[in-house]
Amino acid sequence: MTFRKASFIRHISDQYWLFLQYEHFFMKAITRYFRNLSEQQIEQFEALEPLYRDWNSKINVISRKDIDNLYEHHVLHSLAISQMMDFADGTRIADIGTGGGFPGIPLAILYPECKFTLIDSIGKKIRVAKAVADSIGLKNVNCIQERAENETGKFDFVVSRGALPISDLCQIASRLIDRKNQHNAYPNGIICLKGGDLSAELAGHRNSSEVVPLTNWYTEEFFKDKKAVYIQI
Repeated sequence: MTFRKASFIRHISDQYWLFLQYEHFFMKAITRYFRNLSEQQIEQFEALEPLYRDWNSKINVISRKDIDNLYEHHVLHSLAISQMMDFADGTRIADIGTGGGFPGIPLAILYPECKFTLIDSIGKKIRVAKAVADSIGLKNVNCIQERAENETGKFDFVVSRGALPISDLCQIASRLIDRKNQHNAYPNGIICLKGGDLSAELAGHRNSSEVVPLTNWYTEEFFKDKKAVYIQI
């Protein structure tokens, strides 16, 4: 074996070792906050990193700088919705502007008995979301390429990860939310993840909304200015 070939193999081995350490570190953060995961759920969460890294090399659905922070910036962030609302079995949830599947896919792993509809108008993004969901065996996810304004289904909750201004999200959700059938601790409505000062966005919803800083649940610096917002529809 030549010196150059041996050096290349050592480089690949070092990179793989670093990848395993990275995945272990951030999966440890997931299991620290979510301690009752089944073996299948842990395997599904672990599979997300190589799947998204592979897809991101073909289709840029996550910032290439941010892919190294997948578990903290995307998976754990998405799961913050579950800290505000522990969805009851059978809950129907629409993820508006899902992109490559956030927050819908992490939530669908956490809530296998809930039904998730992931909606995005951009075909390449919804293609990734569907491929990831299929690859990890999620049976409770339906991925749809369309504008959210054209969706006609009925849902208990609409979730979103900063994809739209709250006023636009409320306008869409007002058509989609089922006001008759209630299954959860909160009345049906919107749960979205936002950052920064929300006083202007929530000006018309002061009596029907609740804002919780993610630092109530998470200690990582990334979540310092992030918030979960619930709005009753």
